[in-house]
Amino acid sequence: MTPQGRLSQGPAELARAAAHEALADAGVEVERLSLVVVSNALGGLLCDQECVRGQSWLHRAGLGTAHVVNVDNGCAGGATALHLGQLAVRAGGGPVLVLGVEKMWTGDRAATLNGIENCLAADERPSLRATTGLRSGSVFMGFNSEWARHQLADRGHTLDELAATAVKARRHGALNPLAQHRQEVTAEEVLGSPPVEPPLTRLMCSSFTDGAAAVVLSSEPVPSAPRIRASVVRSGDGSSDYHSRLTELAKATWDVAAIGPQDVDVLELHDATSAEELYALESLGFFDEGEAGRATVSGATSLGTDGVVVNPSGGLVARGHPLGATGICQVVELVHQLRGSAGPRQVDDAALGVAVNTGGIISGDVAAIGVHVLERT
Repeated sequence: MTPQGRLSQGPAELARAAAHEALADAGVEVERLSLVVVSNALGGLLCDQECVRGQSWLHRAGLGTAHVVNVDNGCAGGATALHLGQLAVRAGGGPVLVLGVEKMWTGDRAATLNGIENCLAADERPSLRATTGLRSGSVFMGFNSEWARHQLADRGHTLDELAATAVKARRHGALNPLAQHRQEVTAEEVLGSPPVEPPLTRLMCSSFTDGAAAVVLSSEPVPSAPRIRASVVRSGDGSSDYHSRLTELAKATWDVAAIGPQDVDVLELHDATSAEELYALESLGFFDEGEAGRATVSGATSLGTDGVVVNPSGGLVARGHPLGATGICQVVELVHQLRGSAGPRQVDDAALGVAVNTGGIISGDVAAIGVHVLERT
């Protein structure tokens, strides 16, 4: 994974750096690659590369003629690319390089916000823009604000719990040398930071992020390499709501992996906001309704807990959210955790990790979601 944040490099430089690091780590020669899957969401709108993005950004990387498949699935592109890559490996293909890259800082904030909102259906965008997220100019922050207000009014959460979740994210992020935000904050600073969409404040929300991440998948056993125990993906069709869809997919994942949330040591969760972390933890079955906030305040989701450690990387709020790369960033963190190579943010004796990556909203439903279960070998 490259550093995350407001970077000087363009998508080609970031993609090449992540690809070379992943291949070197895996000890895989480029001639052996059977497939390269590249996830990116905003390259067409922000980087003048609508088509053949992976080929354009990697053709000087020395990867040979392995076929490049481009994936655009919004914020869930990383998990989608990983799912396709592991399907190719299971079908008998050679090593597969899966890479996510995003360049969001271009100097034009309005263009980036417009690009993010392309993760909404075109026929729904006008009405949503007229009614949702008016203060921030972001429909997605508007959705998160609505969910947060519901959490406060109906699910038993408090502002102090939302603040504690952001504090935890920044505390974990401070231990991650590649994180976008590495400054610890207090609850008072979180609550006193500028409002985005009330009750959400700036320090409760993820930021625009540049960055890339890559993994190599192979059917051959490699010392210290975790195994993908389950890869479950779905797209919503508007017949459910966002968090009910999370619950549905979580149950399917636990069935496929033959585990339950109580078995998970480390969880990399799609926390576009701190409030969403709490809502998702309950939707996924890690805590009962209204309990995730109290658990976070008590330290039950932080490094050092005996239970599940949530977002030791800092998550989207602190590590960063480079849309198409986020799902791969989550998996890179899990690999470090399961290898025991995460340094000061290491989860003790981590044996089972889960990554949850969501993207887009269609008629109130999740446009795409992918859950991956990794286990130590």
